[in-house]
Amino acid sequence: MTGDVAVLGAGMHPWGKWGRNFAEYGRAAAKAALEDAGLDWRDVGSVVGAETVRGGYPGYVAGATFAQALGWQGARVTSVYAACASGAQAVGAARAQILAGLADVVLVVGADAAPKGFFAPAGGDRPDDPDWLRFRVLGATNPAYFGLYARRRMALYGDTTEDFALVKVKNSAAGALNPLARYRTPVTAAQVAASAVVADPLRLLDICATSDGAAALVLSGMDFARRHGAANPVRIRAVSTVTPTFPREVLDLPDIATDSAVAVEPAPESFRASIARAAYEEAGIGPRDLSLAEVYDLSTALELEWYEDIGLCPPGEGAKLVREGVTALGGRVPVNPSGGLASFGEAVPAQAIAQVCELTWQLRGSAGGRQVPGARAGITANQGLFGHGSAVIAVR
Repeated sequence: MTGDVAVLGAGMHPWGKWGRNFAEYGRAAAKAALEDAGLDWRDVGSVVGAETVRGGYPGYVAGATFAQALGWQGARVTSVYAACASGAQAVGAARAQILAGLADVVLVVGADAAPKGFFAPAGGDRPDDPDWLRFRVLGATNPAYFGLYARRRMALYGDTTEDFALVKVKNSAAGALNPLARYRTPVTAAQVAASAVVADPLRLLDICATSDGAAALVLSGMDFARRHGAANPVRIRAVSTVTPTFPREVLDLPDIATDSAVAVEPAPESFRASIARAAYEEAGIGPRDLSLAEVYDLSTALELEWYEDIGLCPPGEGAKLVREGVTALGGRVPVNPSGGLASFGEAVPAQAIAQVCELTWQLRGSAGGRQVPGARAGITANQGLFGHGSAVIAVR
């Protein structure tokens, strides 16, 4: 038995602000993925749903919610919540079920109906919840955290606001070519510089929006794929959902303190770098084998950090890559050819699944105007609150 599973289908609901229940978006994405796979809903043996806890009661039973929306047919269900890493954990759970022989075909779905503005903790008073505390004690919204990380890069590496703006310019150019993206208008560096300051040094166009949207995948074992007529499908080769190591010396919200390194030496790499390393080790490939990457650009500055974390360059050289066009469409390793969260916005349980959808289309050669020529291997990378790692490697 190999560790590979086949991606038979990928589908998304366009992202935007639609004002409907998240289950509707998930149902549409699931149907698109099933159609792409050439399978009927009744062929699915298991549904793994990535949850959203903001959508009321149905958000807590996302697997069953999506199964009900498609029509009860007896499939087993699993629900996963890991904040922004929910989608990768859902892919990991589906892969494990397939490799364990529990199901031939698994449907993975994530969907969200996001609030306006920035994300805030769920309601109620919870003084033992770090996510609640960072809002009440520090007033540290997500954009404030993004701003802290941007300032850190500026202090350590000499990054500039102009470097950050180049990330937005690059991603908006790719997003303009993606019919599923929410924002499809190219942006100039001058427009970024003219947008309102949100969390200095970051401006409105440096920070991703919150969105409604959904993404879905149909996964199967390799034997089933061959019987189904898919002789050379896109394959998921690794899923990394690692956690941090102690001590942690760099602030990583929602935690509002760091660990002392007096008694214990810090790890030689950051948490985010460990996420990608685990994926590379499982897949048996490295950064030099990548054709493309989809990373978590909550802010323009954080995308530069991911270049370093996934091994495209040493620490401090991320800005150099974007200046030289290495990570743009047509560059050596395009990053976020989908347009990234800059073009989509955050739909939390769906976004790690959407990243795998983009890898699938790129590796098939069906990404249209944003196609990366000859794509053969790609990585996704993001993280969720409270130490949830998220990386998927797909190959063809």
